[in-house]
Amino acid sequence: MVCLSELHGLWRRTLIAWPDGRADTATEVYWLQGPRRFADLRIPPGRPELGHGTCLRDLDWPMLNFMARQEGFIGHLEMSGGVAHWHRAFDYQPDNGVADRGRLAFDTGILVEQGIETPYVEHWRRKPETAQDVMALWLAAGSRVGCFIAAGSAFIYARGRAEPLPRDTTLSRLLDGATSLDEAQGLFDCEVSFGRSGAEGWRIERSSLPFREGQSLGAELDDDLESFAIDELTHEGVAIKRSWRVDAWESTRAGTLRHWFPPASELAQESENLP
Repeated sequence: MVCLSELHGLWRRTLIAWPDGRADTATEVYWLQGPRRFADLRIPPGRPELGHGTCLRDLDWPMLNFMARQEGFIGHLEMSGGVAHWHRAFDYQPDNGVADRGRLAFDTGILVEQGIETPYVEHWRRKPETAQDVMALWLAAGSRVGCFIAAGSAFIYARGRAEPLPRDTTLSRLLDGATSLDEAQGLFDCEVSFGRSGAEGWRIERSSLPFREGQSLGAELDDDLESFAIDELTHEGVAIKRSWRVDAWESTRAGTLRHWFPPASELAQESENLP
């Protein structure tokens, strides 16, 4: 029977199949599982070229129509009797009222998920180097929720909307009903981004906002572990620092988050000591 501790790390989906014979092996899916919190990003194939777009206001109708088919969500995972229940605190798509639950079992190195409320089968493979050291920050800013979850060098950063979308519809339908390009762009004022850390810090590789790819997250955790800031852009492309309140954090390495984020005081000292 699968338990939560066996799910820590970064998982990539290799297959989803439905009873009517349809199957998908092309959608890029990143599921990052922390000690309890999770984040998930799903980008279908066929994304249009971004061109010179650098911000939300640069996105045209073809790109928005593609983005309306993306998926992403964050929340916490509950395991009971081999059944996983992903409780979503933010969903990129409108809430359809259907619980996200599936039965999990391992089969020769593959994690097999069988849907309960909705019939499907998914196959998952974990990146083994991400399984040991995982953490999650649960974030809040006004009415928005967000998270930063890391496993090994992989991370997902997510920023929810200021106001939830209407229920029981789809982003594509909402986009069809938009009366202006600005209104349509506003539907996508949220973010789910996957990336990895390296010598240049936390860098975004794939994102629900295509113009974010290749950018540095610029993540900073304050010395008191109470606020978290990252580099972002306004709708018009002006660089800003977004500040979040840390509502909760968890880590498999007991007692500290400092191996993920050096204290600002240490960074300032290092800067002063540079020749």
